[in-house]
Amino acid sequence: MRALVMTAPSQGSDRTQIQEIDTPRPGPGEVTIDVAYAGVNFLDVMARRGDVGYVPAWPYVPGLEVAGTVREVGAGVSDLTAGQRVAAFTPGGGLSEVALTRAVLTVPIPDQISLLTAAGTPMMFSTALLLLTDSARLGPGDNVLVHSASGGVGSALAQLVPAIGGGLLIGTVGRPDKVASAQKSGYDVVIARGDGLIEAVRAATGGGGVDVVLDPLGTSMLDVDLAVTAPGGRIVLFGNAGGGQPAPLPPAGKLIGGNVAIGGFSISSLGASAPERVAAALRRVLDMIATGRLDVAVTKVDSLADVPAVHQLLADGRGNGKYVTRVTSTE
Repeated sequence: MRALVMTAPSQGSDRTQIQEIDTPRPGPGEVTIDVAYAGVNFLDVMARRGDVGYVPAWPYVPGLEVAGTVREVGAGVSDLTAGQRVAAFTPGGGLSEVALTRAVLTVPIPDQISLLTAAGTPMMFSTALLLLTDSARLGPGDNVLVHSASGGVGSALAQLVPAIGGGLLIGTVGRPDKVASAQKSGYDVVIARGDGLIEAVRAATGGGGVDVVLDPLGTSMLDVDLAVTAPGGRIVLFGNAGGGQPAPLPPAGKLIGGNVAIGGFSISSLGASAPERVAAALRRVLDMIATGRLDVAVTKVDSLADVPAVHQLLADGRGNGKYVTRVTSTE
């Protein structure tokens, strides 16, 4: 089968290529999926550049979410059948014609949802929902600050915060030319990161600060996060987009004195340790999409061969929203 293969770490796309590799077969509790569409994520870029913990071995086939039809089920799988339309989280390997994953992380797609839409849902919307409900414990009317607001998870949060009862939604972006994109996705206030950010966030909240900060930038913005978080607020770190070694967290006294909590979130780790929670989040967001409560806007990439260029777009900070590539679909 054809797959997108990263042969060694690189800052560019020079070591990413289409190759023929063996087609996987499912073991107990697993399924294989004929991939129609696959999501493209910044986590692929982190794997490509060799960030610690993202690649188990080289060469590596990236791809963490797919939509398609069940090809084959392994022993002990009774709730999925061959030919069934599904969306799934994959532990890598999603950017290929056939993906292997755990049955527990594979969810049927409602009839109202296309395979293209479904492929853009697992990482983006499930992450956003779990960040708000499980990690940040979003309460009614809570103000929320999101860094990287113009990205895929950022655009999902723009819909989910009001959908589940949040209050003022503030986004930051890394470049002024991304402000309009984040505003269009639904943010009440969008600020380009730079001098004056703390003052701008405080002004937007009337001086009271935000109740929740969702930060995928490692620890590079943590001083800002602490400065704008209201007493009782929660900061959730859910990535390390800049790469490198994160700085140490603040001393306990600073958190205690500020009445601020800092937590972490990784959907990949949660999928390994508590897959039922991740699958439940995916089912919930698929139901919300099917009933019209959420709208998934994706940029369609024509083929696997075009994905390395999208990875570079994301690496350069020039991406907007969610990218999904066609793999085998004729839709």
